[in-house]
Amino acid sequence: MAYQQALIDFTLQLADNALILGHRNSEWTGHGPVLEQDIALSNIALDLVGQARYFYQYAARLINRSGQEAPGADITEDSLAYLRDGWDFRNCLLAEQTNGDWAKTILRQFFFSAAQYYLYEGLRYSKDAELAAISEKAFKEVIYHLRWSSEWVIRLGDGTAESRARMETALGDLWKFTGELFIPAAYEEPLVLEGIAVELSSLQPKWEVKVREIFSEAGLSYPGAPAGKKGGLLAGGKEGRHTEQLGYILAEMQFLQRAYPGCEW
Repeated sequence: MAYQQALIDFTLQLADNALILGHRNSEWTGHGPVLEQDIALSNIALDLVGQARYFYQYAARLINRSGQEAPGADITEDSLAYLRDGWDFRNCLLAEQTNGDWAKTILRQFFFSAAQYYLYEGLRYSKDAELAAISEKAFKEVIYHLRWSSEWVIRLGDGTAESRARMETALGDLWKFTGELFIPAAYEEPLVLEGIAVELSSLQPKWEVKVREIFSEAGLSYPGAPAGKKGGLLAGGKEGRHTEQLGYILAEMQFLQRAYPGCEW
C-alpha cells in the first residue's frame, strides 16, 4: 500500500508540474512580444497540459484501483486538476512563479525544460511501463522546449543592455527555486530503489553543465550550485508546501468547475 501511494504521489508530481507551468505559459497567449513567439509559447503550454493529462489519467486509474475513494466516486483527470486544494498539489515551486516580463518567463522555462529533459530521458527506461511510455512521448516535446528557451536565453543575455539587465533580474528571482528540482521527496526514494523513478542527484550535474553552457554563450554569470534545502520552503512544493502564487493560479483555473460542479463542455 505504501508503494502504491508513493507511485500515485510521484505521478501526480509529474502531472502537477506540467499543468501549473502550462497554465502559467498560457497566460501569455495574445500578449507575446511578437506573433511567432506568442504562438510558440502557447504551443509549449499545450504540450505541457497534454503531458499533464496523460499523467493525471494514469494517477486516476491508480487511485481508483487502490480503493481510496468510496464506491461510485471514481477519480478522473478533471477532478485531480480542478478539485484538489493547494496543499494537495506536488509541483515544484519554480513552476508556479509569476511570469514577470518576457525574460523571467524564458529563464523559468529554460531551467524547467533542462530538468525535464534529463528526467524524461531517464524515465523512458522506468520499470513502470506506463510512466516509461508517457515519458517517451513527452521527451520528444521537451527537446523542442529546451532548444527554444535556450536560444532565447542567449538572445536576451547577449542582446542589449536592457535585455541583459532583465535576464540578470530574472536570475536573481528564480535561482533560489532551482535546487528543489534535484531534491527527492520522501515518496520518490522507494521508487528509485525499485527502478521506477530516477535518482535526481545523478541528473543535477548534467543540468548544471547545460546551464553553464547556455549561460556562457549568453554572457551570463553562473551563480553557483543550485540552492534548496530538504524540508524547507524552497524545497517543499513536492510535499505540498507552496508559495502564495499557487493559490492565485488555482483560484483562476478551478473557478468554473467549483462554481458549477460537474459542468462539461
